[in-house]
Parts: sequence; structure tokens; C-alpha cells
Amino acid sequence: MTAASDTTHFGFESVPLGEKQAKVDDVFHKVAGRYDLMNDLMSAGLHRAWKEALLTALKPPRDRPFQHLDVAGGTGDVAFKVLEEGGPQTEVTVLDINAEMLAVGRERAQKRFPDDDRIRFVQGNAEELALPDASFDAYTIAFGIRNVPRIEKALAEAYRVLKRGGRFLCLEFSHVDVPLLDKIYEAYSFNVIPPMGRMVTGEAEPYQYLVESIRKFPRPQIFANMIAEAGFRRASFTPMTGGVVALHSGWKL
Repeated sequence: MTAASDTTHFGFESVPLGEKQAKVDDVFHKVAGRYDLMNDLMSAGLHRAWKEALLTALKPPRDRPFQHLDVAGGTGDVAFKVLEEGGPQTEVTVLDINAEMLAVGRERAQKRFPDDDRIRFVQGNAEELALPDASFDAYTIAFGIRNVPRIEKALAEAYRVLKRGGRFLCLEFSHVDVPLLDKIYEAYSFNVIPPMGRMVTGEAEPYQYLVESIRKFPRPQIFANMIAEAGFRRASFTPMTGGVVALHSGWKL
């Protein structure tokens, strides 16, 4: 029998820790081609405003070198904005464990930034970054941390690869804390999103996992505590849209 400490959540299902990553990979393999379209439909476009809030907090400089790491950012949404808002010395590494998501990102980058060598796409695991210590000025992860089997390891790796003075920013679905809105959100999540996913991508299962994984993610204060335990200072979070999402922040000081 598998010990409790060797299991984790895949949505509402309890699975062996070593199996979660393969299951998550399969989810994104199925939806990579229409991932951004579904984000627009599911959030009524709000995911773009949430990512703008992340960029506002990041403030990539325009007058000095800036090395940025965007993890679980395969399709390039956040990375492209960092390049556009940063200066000519801004360089972005996009890291994702899923090859299909990275392929979408590379194709989009070639159209949006032809012949621009300031962005690179790397396949890798957030729990074991094949990147040097203290090599990045900032680390972002948008809607990806809840898919990591060992969140503590990912946070430790984020801390390791950041330079002193570097910032960790995580945008993630959270827990709605507004009366009535919580009931509406719950009904929408379970009754609308999976059927919408089936209609748009031909697959409902990935979106059933999505809504279940949100419910299993730690509440914002607990996750902020995890960020602090990884060594980050000034760990904080900002709820948005009634708690649908939260922007988490920490500094390597």
C-alpha cells in the first residue's frame, strides 16, 4: 500500500506522488493548441487583466540588464509582455515541462518577435531547474504552481536561481471569499467550464481537473507561509476579483 506521504492530489483524486506529473503533462498535451482561447472564454478575458497586474508589480526596467525566468509559461503570454515592457537589455527564459505548450510558444514568438534572440524556450521541471544559482532578477509563474507535485521543491528552486534582491511573483487561482459570488463561481466552475472545454477543445477531462485542482490548492495565507518558509522575505498576497485569483509575492533579500 502507498503511504499517505507518498500521495498527492490530481484534482479530487489521490494519486501516487510519482504519477502526478505524467497526468498533468497529459492534460496540457490535450489542450495546448487552444489553451489561450480557453483562457479567454473561461475567464471572460479577465486573465489578461490579472497578468497585467503581475506585470505592473514586476516593473521590468528599461535602462539596465534584466534576466527574467517565466516558469510554466509555455505559450509565452507573460514572457512577451516582459519583453515589450522591459528595455533592450531584458532577456527572458520561458521554462515549461510540456513540449506541446513550448511548441505553441515558439511559434507565437517567431511571429511576434522575428529574429529576436532575447527570448528562449527551455523544457524543464520546476522542481529541478537545470539553471545556475543566482542567475535571474525575477521569477514568475502564472497559473502553474498548483500543477507541481512538490510545491515546496519548486519554491526552493525559485529561491536558488534568483539573485539577491530578486523577486518571486506567482499568479494563481485562489478561494472566493465574497458571499453569493462563491456560490455562483462554484456552479460556473463545475457546470459550465468542463462542457465548454469539450466544445472548444474536444476534451472535458482537462477542465474537470482544472476546477478540481483549484479547490485543492492551499488557501492564500497558507501559500504565503510556504513562500516564507522557502526563504523569501516580505511574503504577501493580493486577492483579485473577489478572491478568484491571488497575486503572491516574495523577495530574496
